[in-house]
Amino acid sequence: MGKVVLGVTVGVAVAACAVAALVVGRRVRSRKKWKRVVGVLKELEESCETTVGRLRQVVDAMAVEMHAGLASEGGSKLKMLLTFVDNLPSGSEKGIFYALDLGGTNFRVLRVELGGQRSDLDPDVEQQPIPEQLMTGRSEDLFDFIASSLHRFVEKGNDSVQSSITKELGFTFSFPVKQTSVSSGVLIKWTKAFAIKDMVGKEVAGALQQALARKGLNMRVAVLVNDTVGTLALGHYHDADTVAAVIIGTGTNACYWERTDAIIKCQGLLTTSGRMVVNMEWGNFWSSHLPRTSYDIDLDAESPNPNDQGFEKMISGMYLGDIVRRVILRMSEESDIFGPLSSRLYVSFALRTPAMAAMHKDDSPELTEVARILQDVLDIPDVPLKARKLVVKICDVVTRRAARLAAAGIVGILKKIGRDGSGGITGGRSKSDIKMRRTAVAVEGSLYTQYTMFREYLHEALHEILGEDIVRHVVINVTEDGSGTGAALLAASHSSSGSVDNIQLV
Repeated sequence: MGKVVLGVTVGVAVAACAVAALVVGRRVRSRKKWKRVVGVLKELEESCETTVGRLRQVVDAMAVEMHAGLASEGGSKLKMLLTFVDNLPSGSEKGIFYALDLGGTNFRVLRVELGGQRSDLDPDVEQQPIPEQLMTGRSEDLFDFIASSLHRFVEKGNDSVQSSITKELGFTFSFPVKQTSVSSGVLIKWTKAFAIKDMVGKEVAGALQQALARKGLNMRVAVLVNDTVGTLALGHYHDADTVAAVIIGTGTNACYWERTDAIIKCQGLLTTSGRMVVNMEWGNFWSSHLPRTSYDIDLDAESPNPNDQGFEKMISGMYLGDIVRRVILRMSEESDIFGPLSSRLYVSFALRTPAMAAMHKDDSPELTEVARILQDVLDIPDVPLKARKLVVKICDVVTRRAARLAAAGIVGILKKIGRDGSGGITGGRSKSDIKMRRTAVAVEGSLYTQYTMFREYLHEALHEILGEDIVRHVVINVTEDGSGTGAALLAASHSSSGSVDNIQLV
């Protein structure tokens, strides 16, 4: 009997040891898995590092590339396109002006009444979709449709469509165009859902002007611009110290107010103002100083435009969510902390930036919004809290890098035009000794206006790069609807009843 008891006791002890060993083994394996995941995060943080020193290198590189792009065609990844806009709204404009905004599957018509002094603008706006067949048919049909919509809009606004006074129209056309004057440009190619073959290589504003004439509208296309230039115009209307505009939304771009004698690639360029707005197309900026990760490299290689728009792919809303997805995928392949590997993680752009931003700002104790998005969007249920915290950290690293690089880009523009406080500093003089002019930058786009953490990180970086003495002279002004209202304001500032196209090449 004693032997039996002893045998049972020994058996229980052996079983207990086996269970303990199993538990210990699981803990060891769990720690190893967690260590691998933390290693992925640490690698991401190191690759995305944006020290002040590195940001200043990006600033210098941006200014150098701007110089190169102004010196010769193809001299830089920055196209530095001439817009022929040599006159920005001053606030003294009077009259009724119209704008058309065509940049996607919807287009808008606007009417703005200006009273001759800066004030809050309250434009009449009408938006409507473009029928799908018109996006791939004949150019004449598309522009006739737009002109007809404008005709109806004018009639509703108590303006006579056949007035003896020619009305001025600003046309925002957000497709690649080679500008030939402030009111003309040739379509290089269509993007988005458009594929109207007979329009490529043709003059854009001229096609619209002909359609206006066919519909009996006495209107003149006064300016042909892109949305960034419109943002600068709107910013300058409200604040005369505005020298640059940046759009940071789904995509990103910037333009600024340049001296014409600095545009070396177009020698002999004369304007009445001595200045011209330059469209940088800064999404294509590239420098070896940009903190690029393996996730950026893979995203670029799999994109429809590899080796293009490198800066945009690191800072704009189109791409941030997908970078986060790629990091989560890598962690899921390294470990099972997110559970079984979800097939949704292999779908490009399955995680959009708005969802990423929602996870980033989740401050609930259990991170319930993070859990919901992981389940609903990426099909990853039952994620433990510590893994959810890891996701928030990934969002933070990716967003912080994007915002700080955008800030460096802005300072790069200020450096190019001598507004960063570095010009003229010689032995012993500090930045506080330099008389700084107030400088305003107009910013538009959902990433900046709606994503609080992005905006805070951008401002933090501006302070770090410029320093307190200089940054207090730099103002960031949020604008809304530069692509529409700004185009109407440019029509006013380039009105045939006011200034005329005085740009000359000599």
